[in-house]
Amino acid sequence: MSSMSYMEKLLDGVEVEWKALGDVVAINTGQKPSEILDSATDFDYINAGTSRSGYSATSNCEGDTVTTPSRGQGGIGYVGYQKDPFWLGPLCYKMKSLDNAFLINKYIFYFFQSKSALLLGLKKEGGVPAVNKSDLARLEIPIPCPDNPKKSLEIQTEIVRILDTFTELTTELTTELTTELTARKKQYNYYREQLLSFEEGEVEWKTLGSVVNIKNGKDWKKLGAGNIPVYGSGGVMLYVDTFAYDKPTVLIPRKGSITNIFYVESPFWNVDTIYYTEIDTDQIIPKFFYYFMKTLDLMQLDTGSGRPSLTQAILNEIKVPLPMLAEQARIVSILDKFDALINSISDGLPREIELRQKQYEYYRDLLLNFPKPGAEVAA
Repeated sequence: MSSMSYMEKLLDGVEVEWKALGDVVAINTGQKPSEILDSATDFDYINAGTSRSGYSATSNCEGDTVTTPSRGQGGIGYVGYQKDPFWLGPLCYKMKSLDNAFLINKYIFYFFQSKSALLLGLKKEGGVPAVNKSDLARLEIPIPCPDNPKKSLEIQTEIVRILDTFTELTTELTTELTTELTARKKQYNYYREQLLSFEEGEVEWKTLGSVVNIKNGKDWKKLGAGNIPVYGSGGVMLYVDTFAYDKPTVLIPRKGSITNIFYVESPFWNVDTIYYTEIDTDQIIPKFFYYFMKTLDLMQLDTGSGRPSLTQAILNEIKVPLPMLAEQARIVSILDKFDALINSISDGLPREIELRQKQYEYYRDLLLNFPKPGAEVAA
């Protein structure tokens, strides 16, 4: 039996009664713990926002509890389920069924997770977005088979079981894909290290300053808007109408994120937090130089007392291996293939996770799409 036909049979002919949340659920806020801890303890501290706000040495709430922020930027509309005891803060509501023989907490969680727009609709704008307890209490929740508590619990429990299974499968897939990507990156890094490790005497070694010319960046603020990327140490910042250099190059950060090495073949502009390099292509292939620079631990060359920094003088003294150009090209070809594989997995991973999340949301909303009297069923 397909999932669709199973769900249709499960909910076929089921009568529902819509109950005000305040009639079937206890709604309360908490208070600040005596101390908010940074390191993990037995108890999460749940307050405003979409994740824990820290940890607490003690708890003030039981597990099997639904939570939703009452105030704050970005958290309104989020619904959490706390399986284990936790500490509830002053900017968060907890919701607990008044009668577990009539309404189960995990069902409340899944229903309001699927109807987050209802919670967002309660948001009071002003200095700090907030949801009033009285407004939350007026929201309605569907109770299947209200005249048959046993049947009602069976349906609620089965809905929860199905959605727990979907959640578990989605989490497993995400973990597997992430693990696969990590393994491939480790494999790639291993082969790159092997291909770019040369013994003394095996190839010629020269100082970096004798094969490339390091050039400073310039201010971009007087440039017009265009399609030429402007690079800083964090990557592309914006786009302008002119370029500083238009040949293959390796960009090496001067300040900030000094491990962010970029290979660029098209015209660009760079600001003063990142160097570009004029590369002597009679000695070294630009992409080979890029792959070699990626093997270095540039943090060991940091000269900054606060913000990480790299000076031209230190960079110029780095020893660079120079195998024959044909061998450089062979190494680049191999590493390009690895790089393409890693990028395809990296690009595909968020898409695959997004598809699984949409599939989960589709079935969740299908299961919890009980019609209200006189209302059309949402498509």
